[in-house]
Amino acid sequence: MLLAIDVGNTNMVFGLYEAGEFVGSFRISTNGERTSDELGMIILQYYSFLGRRAEDTSAVIIASVVPPVMYTLVNAIRKYLCLQPKCVGKDIDAGIVNLYNNPREVGVDRLVNAVSAVEKYGKPLIIVDMGTAITFDAIDRDGAYLGGAILPGIKIAMEALFQKAAKLPRIDIAPSAHAIGKTTVESMQSGAVRGYVGALKGVILDMKAEMDGQVRVIATGGMGRMMAQHCSLIDEVDANLTLDGLLMIYDRNREVFENTRIQRVLVDASEEV
Repeated sequence: MLLAIDVGNTNMVFGLYEAGEFVGSFRISTNGERTSDELGMIILQYYSFLGRRAEDTSAVIIASVVPPVMYTLVNAIRKYLCLQPKCVGKDIDAGIVNLYNNPREVGVDRLVNAVSAVEKYGKPLIIVDMGTAITFDAIDRDGAYLGGAILPGIKIAMEALFQKAAKLPRIDIAPSAHAIGKTTVESMQSGAVRGYVGALKGVILDMKAEMDGQVRVIATGGMGRMMAQHCSLIDEVDANLTLDGLLMIYDRNREVFENTRIQRVLVDASEEV
């Protein structure tokens, strides 16, 4: 079995694959205060819930944009799964041509998404990942990563509005029935969803104008499905885009994982940082 882990700014998403087939996933908050023991026990509970044995895991692959949590996460995997995980961008190349002026500036999750989307949906593509930030990634007709755009995620924007405007409440992000809200909450929900749909359409159309061919638009991330219901330019929603990309990168680099089984490691709790 393969354990694929996508470490984002808000959540860590764990996905389990058996013989190349998706078994299930779970997510926990990205919390730098957790110890390796806490993380390890959460992972083992997940295996138990799925009726799988942790010792049957043969490899662990990680895509991370949060370096501060990696020490604890790697130690948890080493101690509780007896495996040395491999990280995309550090131990393994994503395997995509990167045309950014400085390729190191591109988040590894964006490259993993690109690998996955090209394999599943063809090219050219625009990938919209709606998480803590909303990222737009353009893939050309040759399958090369062109670049993209970044804007604050909808939850971050609304949290900032709550914190900076004294009379505005914290709200749940949900579509409103009418553009003209009759209460403060309805007005904020209308502005949040409709405003971001407008932003999505604007960026997507501008990017398409700079690309060649019939460009498909793939959405992923925690807000992807809800926003896709209101943005007609999105062709597909794929919640597992990143995890599936990690599986693909693993399949292309199996030799890197041949000797990752290790002796059980006892991590000294005093080493946690």
